[in-house]
Amino acid sequence: MRLLEVALPGRRPEPCGILLLDPATPQFGLRLRRDWDALTQDDDDLDVLESLEDDLRQKAAELGPAAFLAHLDDSLSNTLRVSEPQTVLLGSFASTLNRLYERHVPATVRAFETHLPLWSVRAAAGGYSERQTAEIEQWIEVPPGTRMSQDLFAAHVIGASMEPRIPSGSLCLFRKFGAGSRNGKLVLVEDQSEPESGERYTIKRYRSEKSITDEGDWQHEAIWMEPLNPAFEPWQLTEDKPARVVGEFLAVLD
Repeated sequence: MRLLEVALPGRRPEPCGILLLDPATPQFGLRLRRDWDALTQDDDDLDVLESLEDDLRQKAAELGPAAFLAHLDDSLSNTLRVSEPQTVLLGSFASTLNRLYERHVPATVRAFETHLPLWSVRAAAGGYSERQTAEIEQWIEVPPGTRMSQDLFAAHVIGASMEPRIPSGSLCLFRKFGAGSRNGKLVLVEDQSEPESGERYTIKRYRSEKSITDEGDWQHEAIWMEPLNPAFEPWQLTEDKPARVVGEFLAVLD
């Protein structure tokens, strides 16, 4: 792991990014902050900093990861600095890169621009979770390229019933559910059977069986919560097991 710092004139050095190399693969990862205007209002400096990530990625692709890191040691100026290499425990490569970024780079929280609310919900990928209170735990910076909107949020999924699509322990991106069909979608569901006792959540594929009444209207015959992992059984929503769809799964973030 290498930490990038930027030292603009008249300011103390600020952490600005993480470089991560797995020599055994070799996988290479780069993540830089995006709130450059929190560091400087100079237009020329902003232009340079905002193009920095693209420039570094292009150079890494040209040279290869190991040669690129050696190139940084030889070419960086007093303004842009790179730390000495540090050995870190590597699990999932993407998870490790994100963890190091969150630990070392204090980016500005910009709600629904670069950051989304992480809800304290731990959604079970099995039956329902233990009872809990849903609240915003913190704001997390999401990967560049995520199409941001006010109806997005993040939550953790615990359990194996949605594997391999959603590994247990995953941090996932959801959209609050509004109008439209739920059928076939992966949804975050809140148990409504005992609302006074606290919330319980699960994530499943929603499947609805419908029929047409004599009046020509659609009605539900059965609603099923289906796992993706064949080792788990689907279960049916019934009047004594009411539930509310609160979000649609979009992606695994980590």
